[in-house]
Amino acid sequence: MPEPDNKHRIWQVVHAIPAGRVSSYGRVAKLAGLAGAARLTGHALRGLPRDTQIPWHRVINSQGKLSLPPGGEAYEEQRQRLQAEGVFFTAAGRLRSQDYWWP
Repeated sequence: MPEPDNKHRIWQVVHAIPAGRVSSYGRVAKLAGLAGAARLTGHALRGLPRDTQIPWHRVINSQGKLSLPPGGEAYEEQRQRLQAEGVFFTAAGRLRSQDYWWP
């Protein structure tokens, strides 16, 4: 479990990801000053309240895929939120364009 201070740093970075863009767990950790702590990003995002305004859905894995289990409720929610922002995936589940990456 991340330290409260680290968790808030991660949340601040995720909050800064603009609509229509995505970042990886590792990149978020690095931008939060926690290089090499990609898993910490995942733990911090799992700790968000259900009604959060932090755009957790904009964080994906470094291969350009969603990390949630395909077909699950959370997977579908993340995919739908991203598509609503104009972020699309190939049939294989990868980002359709490298232009979606932030920063």
